[in-house]
Amino acid sequence: MKMKNSFILGFALILMIGILSACGDSSNESKGNSDKFPEKAITLIVPWSAGGGTDTGARILQPYLEEELGQTVTVVNKTGGGGWVGWNELANAKPDGYTIGYANSPHIITGYLNPELKRDKDLDDFTALGMHVIDPDTISVREDEDRFTTMEELIEYAKEHPLTATATGEGTDEHLVILNMNKKYGTKFEPVHFDGAAETHTAVLGKHVDVLVGNLGEILSLNADGKINVLGVAAKERSEFLPDVPTLEEQGFEIYQESSRGLLGPKDMDPEVVEKIKTALKKAIENEEHIDKMADLGFGVHYEDGDTYMNVLKEDEQAVKELNDLLGW
Repeated sequence: MKMKNSFILGFALILMIGILSACGDSSNESKGNSDKFPEKAITLIVPWSAGGGTDTGARILQPYLEEELGQTVTVVNKTGGGGWVGWNELANAKPDGYTIGYANSPHIITGYLNPELKRDKDLDDFTALGMHVIDPDTISVREDEDRFTTMEELIEYAKEHPLTATATGEGTDEHLVILNMNKKYGTKFEPVHFDGAAETHTAVLGKHVDVLVGNLGEILSLNADGKINVLGVAAKERSEFLPDVPTLEEQGFEIYQESSRGLLGPKDMDPEVVEKIKTALKKAIENEEHIDKMADLGFGVHYEDGDTYMNVLKEDEQAVKELNDLLGW
């Protein structure tokens, strides 16, 4: 009996040592995976359709980020829900660093602050990796529009006549421009929402929507091709990319709105993996060739590190909360 008990005790001890050893190996393996990251292709989610400003900026950055990471970065468009189809997929992704994505502010924030949408995700469900771009909003009309050819004429006309204007979802930066104009100046702009900038361009050029509200970087090619007339920029200062176009403020209209774009990952990522992505992202964004290519398309590169970028998003969140009455929330 004693021999049997000794055998059982010895077997149990060996089993326990094996389990502890396996745990140690698992820990080392996890550490090793962090050391080797990345070992395979990385998915970069763009929550908007192809051809828009976010998508274009992502594809310009893509090869420089690939160079720094030493792996393929695959841009995947996940459209719908004002960006939240893509952001939900990003938030629910495995936090191993192999799925990251673009965020647009205020879009991502208004998408969860809107009580009607009942979303269960917010900024705390993401890891901020770095800011890429700041892009001010603009107001444009078709080149052949003859009802109004200046911002003043547009506002006066819209006070008496309902006009449709483009936006990319409830509470997006374009939508806030429209709501602010209606509130401050008594205009009758009616927002028409689309899944991305490319669709808004088609709608306006096809004369299905009266006014194009869009980010500066997304409308420059239309302006250069003579297809639209840019009436004003919703910024404090004129853009270096459209130096002859006055700000709305210069024309007597106090409307200021911009969209920031940056990269996020899901929460609970390995800190070592996060640092590797942040380091690669900083080098890629600050690459002079990348900056020049972005500038050629009118995208103002504005890098901030992950922590600063999250602070910017939190400030945007507070600013949107202060507009709850405007949004009817």
